[in-house]
Amino acid sequence: MFKKPASQAPGGKPAAQQQPKQQQPQPLKPIVLSQIPNISSKVLNLTSIRDQSKLELGAAISTLKGSKALVMDPKLIGLLNLLADPTFLSNCGADKRYELKPEINTDSKNIVYIVRPEVKYMHWITQHVKQHSEKGLKKEYSIVFVPRATILCQRVLEEQGVMGSFVISDFPLDIVPFDEDVLSLELSSSYREYLLDGDRTSLFHVAKSLMKLQAMFGTIPIVKGKGHCSRLVMDMIVRMRKEMGEECTVPPEIDSLILLDRDIDTITPMCTQLTYEGLIDEVFTINNNAVFLNEDIVLPPQGQQGAPQSSQSPPPQSASPPQPVKKVPFPLHSNDKVYSEIRDTNFSVLCGLLNKKAKDIDEYYKMFKQTQSISAIRDYMKKLASYQMEHNSLRIHTCITEQILEVTKSPLFMKGIETEQNLLAGVNLEVAERFIEDCINKKEPIHKVLRLLILYSSTHNGIKPKQLEFFKREVIQTYGCSHILTLHNLEKLGLIRKADLKPTFPSIRKDLHLIIEDLNEQSPNDIAYTYSGYAPLSVRLVQTAIKPNGWRQIDEVLKQLPGPTFEEIQPLPQGATTNVKSDRKPITLVYFIGGVTFSEISALRFLSRQDQANRDFIILTTKLINGNTMIDNLIEVFN
Repeated sequence: MFKKPASQAPGGKPAAQQQPKQQQPQPLKPIVLSQIPNISSKVLNLTSIRDQSKLELGAAISTLKGSKALVMDPKLIGLLNLLADPTFLSNCGADKRYELKPEINTDSKNIVYIVRPEVKYMHWITQHVKQHSEKGLKKEYSIVFVPRATILCQRVLEEQGVMGSFVISDFPLDIVPFDEDVLSLELSSSYREYLLDGDRTSLFHVAKSLMKLQAMFGTIPIVKGKGHCSRLVMDMIVRMRKEMGEECTVPPEIDSLILLDRDIDTITPMCTQLTYEGLIDEVFTINNNAVFLNEDIVLPPQGQQGAPQSSQSPPPQSASPPQPVKKVPFPLHSNDKVYSEIRDTNFSVLCGLLNKKAKDIDEYYKMFKQTQSISAIRDYMKKLASYQMEHNSLRIHTCITEQILEVTKSPLFMKGIETEQNLLAGVNLEVAERFIEDCINKKEPIHKVLRLLILYSSTHNGIKPKQLEFFKREVIQTYGCSHILTLHNLEKLGLIRKADLKPTFPSIRKDLHLIIEDLNEQSPNDIAYTYSGYAPLSVRLVQTAIKPNGWRQIDEVLKQLPGPTFEEIQPLPQGATTNVKSDRKPITLVYFIGGVTFSEISALRFLSRQDQANRDFIILTTKLINGNTMIDNLIEVFN
């Protein structure tokens, strides 16, 4: 059996007890990071993508002149924070900003709504207009649809008799940069839409996003793909290039493209992510580059700034009722130097890294006592602000780590990891079945149970009919008959099914070396460290694709995975030259259609750091996901 993750790294005290002590009694300022990451990396400068989106956003908001209220779809607020800061919005006249709700109270005469094309929002907006009309308030209205208006939404506005009150425009928001190597369309329903509902809209957006990238960074000469969705997207791109006729002759900066359907690897998202970033997503959930934490962690009281957070809080002085804990967003991206160094590490070695970072900062503070000359003091002060920022960041990540440790040290969590690893390795199946049954009996979260059932089915080509019927009956009796539709959706997608054939996963596992025994998580030499011994199938396919013989060496494996396999050469437009920057490593764009997990991203970053890969990766996806958010998309309940 491969190694289970340790709940705490060996080597003495946890990082929270070894925070650096400041030699000078200077209060630290709370860490202030923008949610907008710095994306002008040495690999590929993605700022042009964000700049274009900002221009389009500004133009859309400015459809109404003068000062205005900006009313935003709750699902879009986080995405817009990745593109534009409050100053930019104010410069566009949006002095007041609101979350879209059934009722709105604003004294602004101009109101701009920026929304996804959803029918319920049309009813809310209609209600606003009618309320204002009843009160005799004269206002101007504009609706900005993201990415574009639909006939259904326009028909609702017409039927309600308010269509003439609006200036209608579109904001074609597609690619959103999340970091210097991660881009996403954030289409939350992309996995479900095509595979369950038969709707190809999201695939059209995928193809359009690739056409946009090629217009900016040149035609990508080599394209490899696996899966039905990937094949359809490639066909759309070929058709779009023909319809466009003359193409711009931008020299290609991206050397190859790998298209992967989420459907070819449903195993990896069901496993618990064991990198630091992955566990933050599993425990807290990361949305739009931010995690919501208690306010006293991100913005501690003045007397506690710069001091480590103790896990034991003082007893209350009075019996007054507890106040609700306020949550505030804390950005998570590479602008945070501490986070960029630890985000991709396995959680079992994290405490040691935090301790080392704390000692490094402490040594810097101690330098001040040894500093004698004016020039040395000047050099010290130049770096002081940076070290104080790192110190504050370290304090916050130590608090996050302590909270994650409370989860990972629990017997239930460890038993869950052991069950996942047994299913992946194909051993102790009876023990895994008993654990799943126990989770149902204890009414553990439905997402946890469904993830284990999908993992069981995906690794064993289904579940024995009698056992599957038992699990389905138990789920319905425990969680309610409303989940009949959920189970139906999972069966329709083949995520859970009756075992009818010899399992194919054991041969895939063997041929791709998906299980690595005795992995050194401190100094890993394989992508399997991201799941403490299991190499993500999707990333192993990427790793094989970039080798000299490519996918030809695993032809039999690919035949056992769903969907067609293809490799095509895109002809460059006449006049375009290749390899304009011969001094850089080749760049491969990996596009996950249906979503990608943070641990898969960590695995790709690990690959790019290996000499044998000799290339950089840019990750593009329809949605950043984990097992819970992927299942959320498929849960369907009725009252």
